[in-house]
Amino acid sequence: MTNQTIRVVARIIALPNKVEELKAVLLELIEPSRQEAGAIEYKLLQNQDEPTDFTFVEEWTSHEALNTHLDSPHFQAVAAKLEGLVSAAPDSRYYYLLA
Repeated sequence: MTNQTIRVVARIIALPNKVEELKAVLLELIEPSRQEAGAIEYKLLQNQDEPTDFTFVEEWTSHEALNTHLDSPHFQAVAAKLEGLVSAAPDSRYYYLLA
């Protein structure tokens, strides 16, 4: 299992009147995160039926690469901007690909 990549699905729900503001903040993560060592995939999705619902779909080469991402200045800067924009704390889940 040590050679498997780490998949992340992180769901973030905007307050109804803060959708566009949250979207702008989340988009700040895309390019710097894609440039990080260990980043394989880094995508942001918005639910078509429920526009307050955003989901990051990520793939990292290792837990170390993911932890470096989570500690990065650009990630920390965005995390600090979430208060007042989201209805709850982000829901992040970590997976290994089985098949």
